[in-house]
Amino acid sequence: MSTAASLRLALVGNPNCGKTALFNQLTGSRQKVANYAGVTVERKEGRLTAPSGRSYALLDLPGAYSLQPASLDEAITRDLCRGFYPGEAAPDVLVCVIDATNLRLHLRFVLEVRELGRPMVVALNMADVAARRGIRIDREVLEAELGVPVVETVAVRRHGAKALVERIESLVEAGRLTAPSVEPPADENAYHEETRRLLSLAVSMPARTARIDDTLDRWLLHPVFGLLALIVIMFLIFQAVFAWATPMMDAIDAGTAALGAWVGSVLPEGPLTSLLTDGIIAGLGSVVVFLPQILILFAFILALEESGYLPRAAFLLDRMMASAGLSGRSFIPLLSSFACAIPGIMATRSIQDPRDRIATIVVAPLMTCSARLPVYTLLIGAFIPQRSVGGVFNLQGLVLFALYMAGILSALVVSFVMKKWRRDKSEHPLLLELPSYRMPHARDLLIGLYERAAIFLKRVGGIILALTILLWVLLNFPAAPANATMPAIDYSLAGRIGHAMAAVFAPIGFNWQICIALIPGLAAREVAVSSLATVYAVAAADDAAAADALRPIITDTWSLATALSLLVWFIYAPQCLSTWATIKRETNSWKTMALTAGYLFALAYVASLLTYQVAVALGGG
Repeated sequence: MSTAASLRLALVGNPNCGKTALFNQLTGSRQKVANYAGVTVERKEGRLTAPSGRSYALLDLPGAYSLQPASLDEAITRDLCRGFYPGEAAPDVLVCVIDATNLRLHLRFVLEVRELGRPMVVALNMADVAARRGIRIDREVLEAELGVPVVETVAVRRHGAKALVERIESLVEAGRLTAPSVEPPADENAYHEETRRLLSLAVSMPARTARIDDTLDRWLLHPVFGLLALIVIMFLIFQAVFAWATPMMDAIDAGTAALGAWVGSVLPEGPLTSLLTDGIIAGLGSVVVFLPQILILFAFILALEESGYLPRAAFLLDRMMASAGLSGRSFIPLLSSFACAIPGIMATRSIQDPRDRIATIVVAPLMTCSARLPVYTLLIGAFIPQRSVGGVFNLQGLVLFALYMAGILSALVVSFVMKKWRRDKSEHPLLLELPSYRMPHARDLLIGLYERAAIFLKRVGGIILALTILLWVLLNFPAAPANATMPAIDYSLAGRIGHAMAAVFAPIGFNWQICIALIPGLAAREVAVSSLATVYAVAAADDAAAADALRPIITDTWSLATALSLLVWFIYAPQCLSTWATIKRETNSWKTMALTAGYLFALAYVASLLTYQVAVALGGG
């Protein structure tokens, strides 16, 4: 065993047991987040300094329901606990965190961990909640029966882990951190029998313990009322991601513009200044501007997870989504992708099955994100008449709704096809603990938001910086000649590429101006409007003014078939490098990123081709 000064403690436990809250309590800000080597599972490690002055390394292992792994998270936890994970030192002590309000499930996991034969301590977490509910736990009896130390903790309270630290310290000083010696069970039923025996000896459950949970579940898991409640909750999240984030996004946008203007005013005009203002500052600003949406979204997701509701939402929708090759856990990431695919893809970390997680990531870009709206608004306003349908519905609104539905239905079709083609056709049942409802703790929410903000900026920023510099070079070199009669972009590499692309995109109705606008649109979909304004030499203060000036121009120069084709193109085409970068980082796979981009481009081209040719045949050309 390591010396006390370098003792490695590992927190292990079921999801929703309060393990991460305990980790935050013990380490505070002295923690770092990375990924385990070769995978995308997060690795959290921190330092615990005890009152004696001893310093311990503390590792927060991924949540696991069993050491018989059904997910990548559980496989990593099993290998780390056994000391077999490559590049990771074996933990000296396992701190098994269990929920005192749900011992029937959590004690079974303790029995599995005990069989590993490593020194361990059981942290009986949420002991205060159990006491308030009238659950009486005889800690001494439980400790004697398990043969390992058992300590009560309250992870969400200040000094709620003091007893745990003191117990570990006393065991270290006395040299009594020894491995339990137990015989492995004869079969799976032995775990359940031993759990029932421990509960009968050490736990007294009042008849009214689960009354609140049962009452809430009676409504929230109801096949009708439960779905209605979920729709209301998701509608509020959806609105908040848009409405609450807008002022912060506008402030970031204004700050980026002000910084670019200031840099432009203090530096002499030239390529370097343009690179800094139009390339680096504007490029990184286009990424950072999504941060408010990400933080608001994750605040809701973390709060729902901490409250115990998120597993119930996944359970409610699992059968419906499984028929399309997805999982109930895919619902939140896909819904959040309507705001932006980046936080939606990041939210797939809550999906334990790697197969379902990849499927969700691959179809997330098909959700109609907010960045498409400027293009939709421009084209619908220019080509779709504003008239009522049936005296109730607005035709422009129906077209917009159809674009959203096309993305949703396409995602279901793609995931269904993936389900049919994958080698592993076995059904992976959704195994979920339905934890007791509880109030989220502000400290854990803030730490979780800080971690996700840092991960987003670090993982996406580097790739986007390089790509935006490349795009700036394409848009600005070579410069227009002195006697130029066309916009400067027409003479640039991007302009030449646009003219070359026109031959490829002519069958779907795109002219060279549209092709040029698609190039900067790779950085962010919404810049396609301002790019078109540049191509058509429209001077405008912002996108709204550009759209107003562009409408009469494109109405006169484009056909209805071209406009419809471009609308369909934006449903599918992966024109956001931030999303590509996020897929690469979250899957740790260039292949997955390339396949996702490839199938989206193929869908976009085929769908636009069909749309354009049918529209021309019907007289829309």
